[in-house]
Amino acid sequence: MNGYSLRGLRWFEALTGHATVLQGLPGSVRVADADLNGQAVRVLAVVADPANPFARAREGEVGLLEGWGLAKAIDALIELDHGQPNQRPLIAVVDVPSQAYGRREEALGIHQALAGAVDSYARARLAGHPVIALLVGKAMSGAFLAHGYQANRMIALRDPGVQVHAMGKASAARVTQRSIDELEALAASVPPMAYDIDSYASLGLLWETLTVAQIEQPTADDLARVRDVLFRAIADTCTGPRDLSGRLGAVNRQASARVRRLLREQW
Repeated sequence: MNGYSLRGLRWFEALTGHATVLQGLPGSVRVADADLNGQAVRVLAVVADPANPFARAREGEVGLLEGWGLAKAIDALIELDHGQPNQRPLIAVVDVPSQAYGRREEALGIHQALAGAVDSYARARLAGHPVIALLVGKAMSGAFLAHGYQANRMIALRDPGVQVHAMGKASAARVTQRSIDELEALAASVPPMAYDIDSYASLGLLWETLTVAQIEQPTADDLARVRDVLFRAIADTCTGPRDLSGRLGAVNRQASARVRRLLREQW
């Protein structure tokens, strides 16, 4: 797996310890039930898998198998906890470079697979399962929409390798017919075009950011600090609404809030 990002896998392993990984899922989808400061949680991650039968999904991308695999694991938890007094939280460890681009993916309905994952995360959240996303690497494009974006609370580690955007810089430069240098200059004044965490935080989407000593291979202190902030995020979620309305209060979301208000007034 040389050359692939191992951040998602390393943080998944750190958070789950010796917990048994759920069987019956694609090799690229890691899911385990673990203990978080006395709180039972289900941790999910999409990781690189060189043996993935879909070549476009071998470096941590979210493709057909990944979308349906996430949905299966989340739906299983919803069913297990149905009717119980407490709904177990879901922790999405996010390190996904993109959705899987390919003719086979398009022909076999990657849009449905990713929508399936989104639907499962949303139904879990609305059913009372706190959904927390921990961004440890790239959170790009449809992959992030399918795995992490439906979270009640999003936490990002502070590091240049933690990036959130609709597409990579090279692709964005081609689409906007700019050089990468021109794109970066534009991003300096247009926060939604930027890749850094501070710009993303200005959109009101992050609950908290956190600096760790070794993001590639977390230390015991790093793990303790992240576990603490995850635990606090779960507690905060349990006292708030289940929808995502809290994201609209930031200064750089004023246009979004106004559009939503006008739509409600007209419709």
